[in-house]
Amino acid sequence: MSDFNLIIGGDARPAASTFDVINPATGEPWAQAPDASKEQLDEAFSSAAKAYIDWRTDEDARREALRACANIMFTAGGDLGPILTKEQGKPLSQANVECLGAGLWFNYFADLEVPQEVIQDDDNVFAEVVRRPMGVVAAITPWNFPLILASWKIGPALRAGNTIVLKPSPFTPLATLKMVEKLQAALPPGVLNCVTGGDELGKWMTSHPVPRKVSFTGSVATGKHVAASAAPDLKRVTLELGGNDPAIVLDDANPTEVAEKIFAQAFANTGQICSAIKRVYVPESMQDEVVSVIASKAAAAKFGDGMEDGVEYGPINNKPQFERVKELVADAKAKGATVATGGDVMDRPGYFFQPTVLSNVTEGVRIVDEEQFGPALPIITYRDESEVIDRANATMFGLSGSVWSGDPERGAKVASQLECGTAWVNTHLQLSPAQPFGGFKWSGLGVENGPWGLAAFTEIQVLYKAKG
Repeated sequence: MSDFNLIIGGDARPAASTFDVINPATGEPWAQAPDASKEQLDEAFSSAAKAYIDWRTDEDARREALRACANIMFTAGGDLGPILTKEQGKPLSQANVECLGAGLWFNYFADLEVPQEVIQDDDNVFAEVVRRPMGVVAAITPWNFPLILASWKIGPALRAGNTIVLKPSPFTPLATLKMVEKLQAALPPGVLNCVTGGDELGKWMTSHPVPRKVSFTGSVATGKHVAASAAPDLKRVTLELGGNDPAIVLDDANPTEVAEKIFAQAFANTGQICSAIKRVYVPESMQDEVVSVIASKAAAAKFGDGMEDGVEYGPINNKPQFERVKELVADAKAKGATVATGGDVMDRPGYFFQPTVLSNVTEGVRIVDEEQFGPALPIITYRDESEVIDRANATMFGLSGSVWSGDPERGAKVASQLECGTAWVNTHLQLSPAQPFGGFKWSGLGVENGPWGLAAFTEIQVLYKAKG
């Protein structure tokens, strides 16, 4: 029997069958997760719908419950961290930080003040815009940051008065199940349910008649399927999808300082961040120095099993993604790319790929045009500013990007021309609960976080009172 159970109606429930969860540091199964049946999914949605009747009525109680959820997560690292490391691969210290981050998101939405929106108040009429909860939310989360990205959905959805059925990725289901189990101590039964399973379970969720909202974080291809599945029932959707984030180094930047920062923002979480730097544009005159610094940092980085002391970067999370990174790097090498460091798999068990830096590569090569989502970074040269802006924007992705300059105002002028949801200057990957996060074009629909993310879990109602 698995030590992990579904959470339905506040109870821990086994499933009739289980599936293996792989430790990416070994490539071998280390635990089993419950494989929810369609009947159990129906039960989870029914439980959420029942809980919604009372949960939506008391905002103060919801805020207190979220504060209690935050306190649970602030002390959960000892229990959840090792599970997250074994299923996701990230170093244990980073897994613990992820637990703390989830707590910060819960606290933010508990404390967020929502002003009253009065649009008319005179002798004849009082009218205001009221934010009403939607009902039951189907939330689907990815494998790169399972806990904190779940909190991006749980926090605002619950604060708004909705209830949730949550499905984590089948590659990383276990820490999420344990997190939701712990959070039951702060929530009424049925408010937050968690089911685990494969792609078929996800399809049942998005087409199910009960949820009125689908919040999904994952790949562009799957996001399109989610949108299509939700459309016949006109479910509201928020889609946070992939990115191919450019970093543009301007000719007045300090190449050594910038290169060190770019390395950190490209290889964080082994490159498995949707808004991480995915391609770097540098002036031709700076190419050698930037490539040299980033390559030296990559070569010196300590990759290994996240449970070992001193490890900075873990493996790629799963075999399909591991094979994809191998394929993209091999394609670039076949097309003439220069390998400054790395370029191949590591000679050890698990899904480890050498941190790789590529130069003499440009658009038309897959690793430039597509999202690699792994520890491989192409560095591309350009000649003038207007040209590089056009090249950076010539993609169907539009999640985020950054510009690096010795003059922050000049950098901001260039960054404002990027077609993406977040444009950073002299930094990258700076996120907070109060900052809206979303993408242009294929990188998503809607936003998460901040008051805008909270509003995304509500419907607008005009309450109009005639005084006469």
